[in-house]
Amino acid sequence: MVEKRCPRLQRDGVYRWFSELPSPQRVEFLCGLLDLCIPLELRFLGACLEDLARKDYHSLRDSEIKANNPADLGSLTNLTDEVVRSKLLVSLALLGSAHREAAGVLFRTLTHIDSVINNYGLQLNEGRTGDEFLLLFTMASNHPAFSFHQKQVLRQELTQIQNIMASTSKNPSTSTLNTMATYPGCHKVTPRSETPISSVSNSLENVLHTSTHSIEESLPKRPSGKHSKEATASQKTSC
Repeated sequence: MVEKRCPRLQRDGVYRWFSELPSPQRVEFLCGLLDLCIPLELRFLGACLEDLARKDYHSLRDSEIKANNPADLGSLTNLTDEVVRSKLLVSLALLGSAHREAAGVLFRTLTHIDSVINNYGLQLNEGRTGDEFLLLFTMASNHPAFSFHQKQVLRQELTQIQNIMASTSKNPSTSTLNTMATYPGCHKVTPRSETPISSVSNSLENVLHTSTHSIEESLPKRPSGKHSKEATASQKTSC
């Protein structure tokens, strides 16, 4: 039934579309898809993710220990520092879902965004600053280690950042998530109830590119996934 409503060529187009999204929108879209999955699908996906994550276990072990240690996280408070923001991104990516205390430390740090912007005059549209904050708050507001109340507060902060960037941007763009809602050939996808992420230019890879604590620097390069290969091959053929 799904194949009839969304032919392979258009499905491959979705793969290409997703591969070109910036990280905040990738995270938001994937979390939205997980919300639509039934329990058995989630258990199956969990097994697949566990197998994939095992390959990088040793290379990320030290970073994972720091990401779940409240004492280490307590030193990452200067949101005006690009290196600190990169470390926070890595910490959110490696934070365990049961580590509430560590999440609480991160929550207190992230909710100082108002004073950072107002007191330090941080310009969100300068360089990668806005992109990094969008990714930070998108990851945090979707992370299971935070409580429901904390996620609500983080989502409000995310909305504020989006509004600031939209009001100061010379060329505000339309959210790609809204474009996906009417992707041609596929059934309509209803966006999540929260405010969608504004389109930004950098992916997680680019956001962390210059950081000495970058995930990309600590991991060996992997070949493209099978969906990327299928999408490329499908361009040479027609339905």
